Formats: sequence, C-alpha cells, structure tokens
Amino acid sequence: MEDDAPVIYGLEFQARSLTAQTAETDAIRFLVGTQSLKFDNQIHIIDFDDENNIINKNVLLHQAGEIWNIGASPADKEVLTTCYNKTSDSRVVSCAAVWRMPTNWETGSHESPDDSAHNPQTLELLCHLDDSAHGNAACVLWEPMGDGKRVISLADNHVLLWDLQESSTQATISSTAMLEGKGQLKFTSGKWSPHHNCSQLATASDTAIRGWDLRTMNQIYCIDNAHGQLVRDLDFNPNRQYYLASCGDDCKVKFWDVRNIQEPIKTLEEHSHWVWSVRYNHSHDQLVLTASSDSRLILSNMVSISSEPFGHLVDDEDLSDGEDNHQEDKCKEPLKDSVVSTYEEHEDSVYAAEWSSADPWLFASLSYDGRLVINRVPRTLKYQILL
Repeated sequence: MEDDAPVIYGLEFQARSLTAQTAETDAIRFLVGTQSLKFDNQIHIIDFDDENNIINKNVLLHQAGEIWNIGASPADKEVLTTCYNKTSDSRVVSCAAVWRMPTNWETGSHESPDDSAHNPQTLELLCHLDDSAHGNAACVLWEPMGDGKRVISLADNHVLLWDLQESSTQATISSTAMLEGKGQLKFTSGKWSPHHNCSQLATASDTAIRGWDLRTMNQIYCIDNAHGQLVRDLDFNPNRQYYLASCGDDCKVKFWDVRNIQEPIKTLEEHSHWVWSVRYNHSHDQLVLTASSDSRLILSNMVSISSEPFGHLVDDEDLSDGEDNHQEDKCKEPLKDSVVSTYEEHEDSVYAAEWSSADPWLFASLSYDGRLVINRVPRTLKYQILL
C-alpha cells in the first residue's frame, strides 16, 4: 500500500534523542536533538504533512553541547528540556536546562526550507536544572498531562523534583530522593506515571526497577533483577494503572504488574541486541513500539495484557468475575499477541521511538546516523482495532 510507505529524513549529524511535541495536538511534530563534538548542536523541528506525505523542517541552535535527552512541555508548545554534555575543566559534565523556542521560528520556513538550516535561530535559555552537588543529569521528565510547572531530573543517584516558576525562568528543588546501596549506583532512565494523580515515578538503575511515591519521596517497590543486564527504558500503560513495560541489554522487553513483581506478566524476545526504547501507544495500549541497536524497530500487538483483551474495553473487575457466562466465553476468547511489523529502514542503532501526540496511528524512530523514519500502523490493524 503506497500510503503506508515510510518517510525518511536525514540529519547531517549523529543523533539519539527524540520526542513528540506533546502540547501540539493538531500538527504532527517531532523534535530531534543532535550529537556533534565539532559543530554547534541543533534541534530539528520536524513537521509531517500527512496529506502530501512530506516532511518540513526547522533548525534551532543548541550551542550548549551534545544532546543526550530531550523532553517537550505538556502545556507549552514552545518550551522543552534537554540533557547535554559540556566540557568543564577538561572534564565532561552532563547538565540539564529548560529552553524556549524563539517566537518566530516558524516564519518563512516553508517558502525556502533551507533558510533555517543555513541561518538557524538560537534557543532561549530559560533556566538550568543543575545542582552540581547532585551529579550528572541523565534525563528530565515532565509531569504527564500537567501544567508544565513540575519536572523531575535524574542525576547520578538522585531524584530531584523541581518547581518551575516565572514562566519557567526559575527552577527550585521542592523535594529529593536518593538511591542507596552498594557501589556507585546511577539512574539510567525513568518514567513519571500518568496515574494516581501523577504521584508515582518508576526509575531504572543497573538491572533494577524501582517505584517511588513522589509525595513522600519513599521507595514503594523494587524489582531487583528485572533484566539480566542493564535496564534501558520504561513506560507506563496509559490505560491500566499498574502495568509497566521495561527493556534492556538482555535483548528483552518485559511487562510488569507492579502489584506483583515476582515475575513479569509477559516477556518479548524479538530483538537480537540491546533494546533502547519501549513505548505504549497513548490511545490503544495494545500497540507497543520497541527500538534496538539491532537496527530494527518492532511494532507488537500486546492485546492479551491490554485494556482491550477481547477487542473492546474491559475493566479490571470484569476480568475477575468471568464465571457467570460460560456460553459467552467461547466467543470471547482473548485475542492473541503478535508482532505486527518489523521495520528495517535503519542501518544503525535505533535509540528512540515515539508515537505522535496528534495522530495515534503514526510514529517516528531515530537511529544514531541521524536517520529519522516516520511510519504508520498498518491499515488492516487500524481498522481491526477501530471497527
């Protein structure tokens, strides 16, 4: 089908950070951060024109350093965070900051698309999220569905909860938590849960996954050896509050019910190298994307552990009292989990995959060589879910 053909965009620099522009729900827009040691780093604003199947880009300068993590404000389209490396006293330091795009970044870009690349505008620094006492920043997480006033940064073995004031020009630490244990423990990634009034956080460090209550900053669960090797990424199911997905260097993707952490409820072993990213679809949680340094992106249909195991919405309560209607059960067999598609447009490690915040059937993936690929959920599956 011609309409389902991937659309590919190449950046001139290496890149590993990607996010959808969360607050933008009309235009299909992604932000990509570059990693260049020699030249000024950039943020590419990628607009996808769904009707004509073409990409429009704008480029903004990020002169602070190479970008390792990027996040978009859920409330203000123009505001974003980055974690970046800079050299200080011949040491490499990882910092985090909040930025604003220049107000006129969109003007004139489509008449001559090369202008923004040749004369890029510079991001406006709003504030630093740095507290050098707490170590190197690994990632910054925005409060899901929040008003853009709260972020969490993970720095070495610290969780720092920040309040952003004065239009994000000032950041103060409101509370902190610390990872305690033997050795030099460091956070690799984390995810702020959209459930429980956004009062919970999950973090990955080494092979463990920990849950935190942000009201008390206490640990609420710990899955000690969640993966055989380093845990790379986490994501919460948007529709089932206790369900969490994780992936790691053991090439596996695991799905957990955090109320019972002895065993994962499901494990996928489709990748042949480290899995760097796992993402639930925001609307249809049976659709799960995974990206790996085997250069592949895989879309799975994890319908048996989704909120629609029978092809329609089911409450957790409905699943537990299923003894009444044995007759109906026969036509209500849970649907089977499957790999929907394996995407092989990349030729380098795929470090990030993200769903669009404007179109639930569209997603982007980014490999280290700077190749961004935009794909769609196959139409047959889309209509199967919708009808």
